[in-house]
Amino acid sequence: MSRKKKLTVLCSTLLLSSVFASPTMAAPNDKPVQAQSQEYAISGFISHAELSKKLQQIDRSSQGQVNVEVAGYSNLGREIYTATVGSGDKVILVQSEIHGNEKTGTAALLNLLQQLGSNSPEAKKIREEVTIVAMPMVNPDATELNRRGNDMSWSEVVNDFPQLASASPSWNYYTYTNQYWDYASNPGFDVNRDFNPDLDYVPQPEDFPSNSSNPGWYITPESQTVRDVYKGLMSEFGKVDVFVDLHHQGEYFVEGTDDKVTLSISGDFVPDPDSEEGAKYREYADTYDGDFSKQLNVSVYNALQDRGDSPFDNITLYPQGLDLPGTALGSFALNGSGAVLFEVTGQTQSYGQKEKGRLIKAVEIGLYGIIDGVTSGDVYEINPNEYDEIPLTER
Repeated sequence: MSRKKKLTVLCSTLLLSSVFASPTMAAPNDKPVQAQSQEYAISGFISHAELSKKLQQIDRSSQGQVNVEVAGYSNLGREIYTATVGSGDKVILVQSEIHGNEKTGTAALLNLLQQLGSNSPEAKKIREEVTIVAMPMVNPDATELNRRGNDMSWSEVVNDFPQLASASPSWNYYTYTNQYWDYASNPGFDVNRDFNPDLDYVPQPEDFPSNSSNPGWYITPESQTVRDVYKGLMSEFGKVDVFVDLHHQGEYFVEGTDDKVTLSISGDFVPDPDSEEGAKYREYADTYDGDFSKQLNVSVYNALQDRGDSPFDNITLYPQGLDLPGTALGSFALNGSGAVLFEVTGQTQSYGQKEKGRLIKAVEIGLYGIIDGVTSGDVYEINPNEYDEIPLTER
C-alpha cells in the first residue's frame, strides 16, 4: 500500500533532549503505570537517523553476513528495516520499539547484529543453523516523539480503508491529553493492538471499535510491515519458529521479595485453542505450540540465572492468563511461532543513562539464551513445566 504521507524525512531526531517519564506500561497490559516524576535526558538513546547509519555500518563491516533492507515505511515515511543474518532452516524474528518510549531493545539488537556478523567461531556456527531477522525500531514515528502511540489520525485510516467511513475509531486510538502527552493535537494508535491472527484479514466496519480481548485490524502501516515480513518468512521457510517482542514495563518486585525486577518474560498471550477458554481459537489448534513458547522462556531465564548472584537474577514471569490476540505475540503464537515477551523494568526515561547499559545487557543475554538453545537444539529438551517455576512479578 502506498503511503499518502510518505515523504522525505530529515535525518535528525526531534529535539526531545528531556521529557517526563512515561506513565504507560508496555504491552500486553493496558493499565497505565505511574513512573517517576522526574525529567531525564534521552539523547543517549538511538534516534531513527542514528539507527539508519548504524545498520548501514553493520551491513558494510559484516562483509555480507548481515543483510539490511527496507521492509516498509512508517506513516510519516520513515524506513522500517529488516536485518537478516544466517542461513539456517530455523527462523527467529525479533522486533523492538513497537512502542517508541521503550528503547533498550533496539540497542540490544544492534549489538547482537554486530556480534553475529563477525568471523568468530560462535557466530559462524549460529549462522549455519538459524536465520535471524531483526526488526529494530518498528514504530519510528513514535520513537521520534518518545511516546507509545504512532503518529496517525483516524481520518488517514479511513482514507486508506474507505469502507471504514461509517465505523467508530478503534479502541486503541489515542486522543487524550495529560501532563505527559498531547494526543489530542497529535493522535496515534497503539500499534501493538493492531495485529490479527488472520494474516490476510481486511478491515470491516462491523469490527470496530472492538476491545483488547479481540483481534486487531492491520490498519497501521507499521503493523502491516511486520505482518508482511512475517508472511514472507512463512512463505520462504514454511514457518517462523520463534517470535520475540522487546518491550518495557513499570517498576515491580520479584514475588515475595524486596528485589526489583530487571526483566519479566512470558510465553502466555492467548488461551490454548484446545482448552475451553480458547475455544474461539480452535481453528489454530494445529499450529499453536504453547509448550515451545514455555521452553523458549525457560532458556531465557536459565541464561540470565547462569550469570550468578547479580541483578540479572531478578527475572520474573509477566502476568499470566492473558487473552490478547491483537498483539503481535498473540497473533503469531496462534500461527505456530514460539513466542517470547521481554519486559525490561521501567520505561526508558525513568532510568535515564545510568541503568541503560545493564538493561541492554540483560536483553542481550536473554536473546542469546534463545539463539543458543535453538542453534544447539537444547531448547527442545527443556521440560515446559519448568516455566511455571519462574517467580511471578509482584505489583
